[in-house]
Amino acid sequence: MVQATVGVTGLAVMGRNLARNFARHGHPVAVHNRTAGRTRALVDEFGDEGTFLPAETPEAFVASLERPRKIIVMVKAGAPTDAVIEEFAPLLDPGDILVDGGNAFFLDTRRREAALRQREVRFVGTGVSGGEEGALNGPSIMPGGPREAYAELGPLLESVAASVDGTPCCTHVGEEGAGHFVKMVHNGIEYADMQLIAESYDLLRHAAGLEPPEIAEVFRTWNDGRLESYLIEITAQILDHVDPATGQPFVDVVLDRAEQKGTGRWTVQNALDLGVPVPGIAEAVFARSVSGHTGLRAAAAGLPGPDPDAAPVLDLVGAVERALYASKIVAYAQGFHQIEAGAAEYGWDVDAGALATIWRGGCIIRARFLDRIRAAYEADPHLPTLLTDTGFADALGGAQDDWRRVVAAAARAGVPAPGFAGALAYYDALRAARLPAALTQAQRDYFGAHTYRRTDRGGVFHTRWAQDGAEEETG
Repeated sequence: MVQATVGVTGLAVMGRNLARNFARHGHPVAVHNRTAGRTRALVDEFGDEGTFLPAETPEAFVASLERPRKIIVMVKAGAPTDAVIEEFAPLLDPGDILVDGGNAFFLDTRRREAALRQREVRFVGTGVSGGEEGALNGPSIMPGGPREAYAELGPLLESVAASVDGTPCCTHVGEEGAGHFVKMVHNGIEYADMQLIAESYDLLRHAAGLEPPEIAEVFRTWNDGRLESYLIEITAQILDHVDPATGQPFVDVVLDRAEQKGTGRWTVQNALDLGVPVPGIAEAVFARSVSGHTGLRAAAAGLPGPDPDAAPVLDLVGAVERALYASKIVAYAQGFHQIEAGAAEYGWDVDAGALATIWRGGCIIRARFLDRIRAAYEADPHLPTLLTDTGFADALGGAQDDWRRVVAAAARAGVPAPGFAGALAYYDALRAARLPAALTQAQRDYFGAHTYRRTDRGGVFHTRWAQDGAEEETG
C-alpha cells in the first residue's frame, strides 16, 4: 500500500496548488479538506499530475502518511488554524511534524509551538510567499520551529521551492515563531516597495505629465536595470493594459482604494513594541488606510492646493528612478533592522544574508536588488544597517540631489509622496550629528520631571523648572 510522503489539509487555492506542486515533484501527497467535495475535485481535475491519496476524514488522512508524519495546514489564520490543530493533534504521535503554512501571527505560532511541544509533536510555523502561482510553481519558503525538524522536513520543502542559481529559496529561519515573524516583516517590506512604486507612477503622471503607456515603457526600461523585480515587471504590464469595457487605461477604472489583510499592520505594531523605527513600512500601511477613508477624502476634496495649471516638471524620469532606488534601500534596511531586533528579543538565530538569498525567487519582493543585500551581509554579517554597506552608501550618495529634488517636486505639485519623503527623513535622521530630541527630552523634564542626561558628564539630572531653575542629579 502506497503511503504519502507529505499531507496537505486545507485545499483552497494555496493549499491545492501546494499539493499539486508536491505531486508534480514525485512526492505521493495525502490531501484532505473539511469539505470532501473539494478533495474529490482536486483529484478529478489534477490527478494525472502525480500521486494523490484523498481522504475524507482526519483519521484516514493521518493513517495514509508515512512516519514521522509531515502534515501541512493551509487554512485561514486565527481560529480556523487552532480548530485544525485541535482536531489533528490527538491523532499524531511523538515526533510527527505539523506545519502551519498560513499567514499566522507569530505570537500565535509561539503559543502553538509551546503547546504541541508538550505532546512531543514538532510544530513548524512556515511563511510561504509567492501567492497561488508561487505555491504551484515554486514559492519562497520560510520555516521556523525546531531545528531538528528541518533536518527531516527541509529536503521536502526545498524540492518544491523556487530556485535561483541552483540554490533553493528555502532555509530554516529560526526557532519558535521565527518563520512567521520573518514572513510578517517580508510582507511589511512588500507594502513599502509597492507604495514607493505607486508614488513613482503618481509623480510621473501628475508631476511629469506622462500618460500610463509612457509610464509603462519607463518601468520596462527600469526593469532592465538595477530595479529589475517582479513588482516592477507587473507594474509595466498593468499600466499598459487597456480596459476592454471602456477603452480607458485600466489603472483609471480601478477604484483607488487599496485593501490589506493585516500583515503590514502587524509589522508596524510589532516595530512599535520593539522600539524599532520602520517609517517606510508605516507610511505604506497608512497610505492604504487613507485610501480607504473615502468619506474623509470626499470632505477634504475642496481644500486648497497648488496651482492646477502649473507646468509639469521636465526630465523627472531619471530623478524618480534614483529616488526610488534610494528609498527602496531605506525600506529594506528598516525591515532587516526589525528582523534583527526581533531575533534578539525572542532569542532566535536568524541569518539576514540567508533571508536575502531565499527572497530572490518565488516571493513577491523577488528582485535583482536582493543579490546586493546578500553580498552586503556576506561581507559583514554584523552590518549595523544596510545603509552603511559601501555599495549602498555609494548609491545613496549618488542619489542625493535627485532624491531631494523628487520630494520637493512632489510637494510643489501636491502629489502625496509619504514613502519618498519618509525614507529621506529617516536617512537624514540617521546621518545627523545631533537631533532635536534634545529639546523633546528637555520638554519632558519640564512638564513631567522625566529627567535627562548631559553631553558633558555622566549621570541623570532634573532641573527644578517651577522653582529656582537649579539642576539636581537624580541618579
